[in-house]
Amino acid sequence: MRENEVSCLSPGGLHTMHYTEWGGRDNPRIVICVHGLSRNCRDFDTLAQALESDFRVVCPDVVGRGKSSWLADKTGYLNAQYAADITTLIARLTADGMREIFWVGTSMGGIIGMILAALPRTPIRRLVLNDVGGVVPKSALARIVAYLGKDPRFASFKELELCVRAISAPFGSLTDAQWEHLTRHNSTQHPDGQWGFNYDPGIAAPFQGVPIVDVPLWQYYDPITCPTLLLRGADSDLLLKDTAAAMTQRGPRARLVEFPGIGHAPMLMNADQIGVVRDFFLSD
Repeated sequence: MRENEVSCLSPGGLHTMHYTEWGGRDNPRIVICVHGLSRNCRDFDTLAQALESDFRVVCPDVVGRGKSSWLADKTGYLNAQYAADITTLIARLTADGMREIFWVGTSMGGIIGMILAALPRTPIRRLVLNDVGGVVPKSALARIVAYLGKDPRFASFKELELCVRAISAPFGSLTDAQWEHLTRHNSTQHPDGQWGFNYDPGIAAPFQGVPIVDVPLWQYYDPITCPTLLLRGADSDLLLKDTAAAMTQRGPRARLVEFPGIGHAPMLMNADQIGVVRDFFLSD
C-alpha cells in the first residue's frame, strides 16, 4: 500500500484529498473505491489487496474524512464538491495516458459514482453500486442524521469500538479483527487521551435545518450506459427491495446481487462479496 494526496479546489480555497494506492502504477485499469458518508478509504483494504494483482486500486478519503482536509465552510460538504474532487484525482491518475476507470462506491460513494457515470464522455467503464440506488428513503436518512454531526468522546479505544459495532451492526457478521480495523482507521485520539471519530462533524451541516424527505436519484441513474453491478444487503433500509428491482429494469439495467443477513451496507471484506466484484470487473 502507498499513500498520497492531491490538491483540490473549493470556493474557500485549496484542500488536500488523501488516498491509498495498491497495485502497479503502470496498470491501465484503475479501480477507484469511494466510501460511505462517515467512513474512510481504509474500508477497502481487503478488497484492494484482492484486486491489486489485476488492477491499480485507488481509494480516496473524501474531504472531511480520514486524513483529508476539513472544509472551513461546512455547507460545502455536498456531492458536487465530492464529484469535483474525484475528477481532479482522475485527472492525476490518467495524466500519462488513457486509462480504464472502474468504480466501487458504497452508499455516498455510489452516489458520487452515479453522478460521474451519468456525464457525457465519462471515463467510468464499469460501475459497482454498493447498497445505494435510485431513491434514498427518508427513514434511512433519519437514522443517519440521528448520529451524524455529533462529536462523542470515549475514555478508551475499546469503548469507541463498542459504539462502532452498535452503530454499524447492519454491516453484518464481521470478525473481531475486522471490527478493530474499521474502528482503528475511523478514529482519532485527542490530546486529553480520549478517543473519537476522525471525520469532521460538520459533514452533517447540509442535512441540518431541512426537511427529511425521500431523495430521488433517478436523474443520475437513468442516463448511465456502462455495465453496472448493484449490491444490496438483503435487510437494507437505504436501498429498498422495490428500488433495487426497478434498477434492474431501467437505466443501465444493473445486475443485482443480494447478501443475506446484512443491512446497510455490505463492507466488501468477506470472500463472497469480494468475489462478486472481482468477477464483474474481470468479465468480458
